[in-house]
Amino acid sequence: MSTPDTAKAYDVVVIGGGPAGATAAHDLASQGRSVLLLDRAGRIKPCGGAIPPRAIKDFQIPDHLLVAKARSARMISPADRKVDIPIENGFVGMVDREHFDEWLRQRAAGSGAVRATGTFEKIEHTDDGLAVVHFRARTDDGPASGHAATVRARCVIGADGARSAVAQQCVPGSHDTEYVFAYHEIVRAPAVKPAGYDDTRCDVYYRGELSPDFYGWVFPHGDTLSIGTGSADKGFSLRTATATLRQAAGMAHFETVRREGAPLPMKPLKRWDDGRNVVLAGDAAGVVAPSSGEGIYYAMYGGRLAADAAQEFLRTGQAAALAGARKRFMKAHGRVFWVLGIMQRFWYRNDKRRESFVKICMDKDVQQLTFESYMNKELVRKKPMAHVRIFFKDMAHLLGLARV
Repeated sequence: MSTPDTAKAYDVVVIGGGPAGATAAHDLASQGRSVLLLDRAGRIKPCGGAIPPRAIKDFQIPDHLLVAKARSARMISPADRKVDIPIENGFVGMVDREHFDEWLRQRAAGSGAVRATGTFEKIEHTDDGLAVVHFRARTDDGPASGHAATVRARCVIGADGARSAVAQQCVPGSHDTEYVFAYHEIVRAPAVKPAGYDDTRCDVYYRGELSPDFYGWVFPHGDTLSIGTGSADKGFSLRTATATLRQAAGMAHFETVRREGAPLPMKPLKRWDDGRNVVLAGDAAGVVAPSSGEGIYYAMYGGRLAADAAQEFLRTGQAAALAGARKRFMKAHGRVFWVLGIMQRFWYRNDKRRESFVKICMDKDVQQLTFESYMNKELVRKKPMAHVRIFFKDMAHLLGLARV
């Protein structure tokens, strides 16, 4: 781990070393900027670990980081209706966040970013326009060790996750965000696999007993699996629901490796910068997709946009350049997030609607357009008649004209 130079002013200090922060640090350092990447030690985010081909391509993710390749998805309704959806002509990569995130941080360091371990405390501003970042530097003597430290920067990227301390201190309106709390258990796959086990399939359970407003999942991770659920209902027991899910999936007896939980933001913040020299990225900016909870691709893309905005700010000195990160993100993905938000609010409301939702997903038009959009990260417009057919099928379900 490098030692930050407190005597110099870095071009950018990136706070948070997850996919968003590590990507931003890598991009900026690759372009010759002086970058400090500050990250807390021992942090593993609960995450299904899915990354689509678009992420693998855009961010040059090597194959050795993929602990599994999902080639189908199974959707399971409250009545135990199972709909298998093949991923045609490709796969969804699955990563272990413990190793994936560290690889991203190492790549940033290999591009010239200085790494430091510590906990962010606050940002102050000097009369000459610099940001002074205060943090508790971590030493090798244990979690309770450390000392107060400061570094100066021309620009700061806050990528410190949901409930971001950077956002809450610097960006107006960041306190108004609502969250889903996600919880999962990493379990070890047994040597003798149970009947029906498929380590190339992601199982998604739509049942109120597993989540009143989200879903439960069983995702393959090679020698392990991620089994979990999430909910915005603070009174709902995620641990109990996960135990129920493990029982339903025939995995109650699998060895538990670790348990993790964390909040996920429900929608992008209305503002990502402070109008001065701070810009947000990743969960700190609220870029987790509604309905699916997908976040890795959007975090990395948001980190890249934050790096671009910071580069433009450093080049021009115009603080307005920082707002470009959110503008570009919403132009590319705002419509998708809006559609997914409507889907979640309507279809996840009760088990009757969940049953209809899974039934709709039996339709080949729905399957093809959904996965093409997911894999390529853009709404598919090349088949207008398929969209028309889906519209009328959805209306039939909404009006109760379709048999479940």
